[in-house]
Amino acid sequence: MEGIEHRIVDVNGIKMHIAEKGEGPVVLLLHGFPELWYSWRHQIVSLASSGYKAVAPDLRGFGDTDAPPSFHSYTSLHIVDDLIALIDFLGLGQVFVVGHDWGATIAWQLCLFRPDRVKALVNLSVHYFPRNPTFKPIQAIRAAYGDDYYVCRIQEPGEIEAEFARVGAETVIKKFHTLRDPSPLMIPKETGFGISPDSPITLPSWLTQEDVDYFAGKFEKRGFTGGLNYYRAFDLTWELTAPWTSAQVKVPVKFIVGDLDMAYHVPGAQEYIHGGAFKRDVPLLEEVIVLEGVAHFTQQESPTEISKHILDFIQKF
Repeated sequence: MEGIEHRIVDVNGIKMHIAEKGEGPVVLLLHGFPELWYSWRHQIVSLASSGYKAVAPDLRGFGDTDAPPSFHSYTSLHIVDDLIALIDFLGLGQVFVVGHDWGATIAWQLCLFRPDRVKALVNLSVHYFPRNPTFKPIQAIRAAYGDDYYVCRIQEPGEIEAEFARVGAETVIKKFHTLRDPSPLMIPKETGFGISPDSPITLPSWLTQEDVDYFAGKFEKRGFTGGLNYYRAFDLTWELTAPWTSAQVKVPVKFIVGDLDMAYHVPGAQEYIHGGAFKRDVPLLEEVIVLEGVAHFTQQESPTEISKHILDFIQKF
């Protein structure tokens, strides 16, 4: 962590916190939920020691970056706008991009909207989801999983925030980061997470109490609403991205997923990834890596391996 520099920059009408280290070609690292720039702590150091400049923002709504109150300000277009403004602020034409979870979703959209700004992409966990012109996302998700599915529970503003407040930010961070069951995540209204603040959660070897404290401290201060608003803007993003229906992602890509990741076990995901449709939609897809025994928080759980995969790919360009 030594030598990582932090600053607040003005981009797209918001103040954004970025962490950065190193000199050389820029690698933009995009985190997911419930995460922060800190999720990339290992990769920042690795990239910086390998001749690259790592730049890891707290995305809109997270950590020390501004969090507009309305979910209408959290469509993929808003987040991509922020990132293009950040790339411009850094004075760059193109960057390498690495995304995980929501960061991966935003990275796909960034490459779809502005492929001219991305040299190459390494995405973790979430494969590309082409826009389905027939169904709105929440309608389709609710039909597939029911009202207790976590994405559906998030939709009502304030409801899941109250559940998170009941158990506390530390417990929420521990609960998410220790999930290893790849079956759909349910948060029933009656039982919530099914845990209390007093229920001990054993941390894995790759996550320390110090790590948890950093995440929890930021979410205690900022709240979870900004991050939850990404889910609440699903349908609005769908409406606004109609012009890109059937468009291909034309950026060189490497995709990495753990075999215990929930995202890898979404119905149809493995068929899409391995059956040819992924390559159809992302024609410059060069590699698909499935990590054995690895769950969702890939870059934290297997930091050395992920850093090597990133470097092996971007060094080609």
